Amino acid sequence: MKKAVEAHREAVVRTLKGRSESLGKELKEATKEDAAKTSEKAVVDAAIAAFSKPVPDFKIGDTVDVSVRIIEGDKERIQVFTGVVIAMRGAGAGAAFTVRRIVNNEGVERTFPLHNPKIAAIEVVRGGRVRRAKLYYLRKRVGKATRLRDLKREGTVQAASGASGESAAAQS
Repeated sequence: MKKAVEAHREAVVRTLKGRSESLGKELKEATKEDAAKTSEKAVVDAAIAAFSKPVPDFKIGDTVDVSVRIIEGDKERIQVFTGVVIAMRGAGAGAAFTVRRIVNNEGVERTFPLHNPKIAAIEVVRGGRVRRAKLYYLRKRVGKATRLRDLKREGTVQAASGASGESAAAQS
């Protein structure tokens, strides 16, 4: 078991070392300690903690902008994929989420690993109020039937603005 953990640790360090030499050294030291006393999962979680950015708090039903790094030849650009989060699965290193959008009257779904280094940013555009853990039923719907109820979060511009009670009641 220790050999497998050590081999996996070396693979993680080799993969991530190219991004930052200084962080690679810190990761190597941290993962040696972790590998000696914990399992393979802890090594992967340590790698994610060292290299991942904070992930925004988003849920199923939210509309998100996922900025993805696209490498074409020797050039790199950012492409934004905007859509509704219809599924989330896993936790820790294996966490992933699925985003669905409509392009040319065709549904397009894309599953992103949450801690993928190719994801530059995740931005919540608007919240959606749903009562399901998976929104696969949206695949059968077209047009206005795919709309979700808007979730008014505390601390957002709409909730924080001085909206009168009448307009708030009219929106509900």
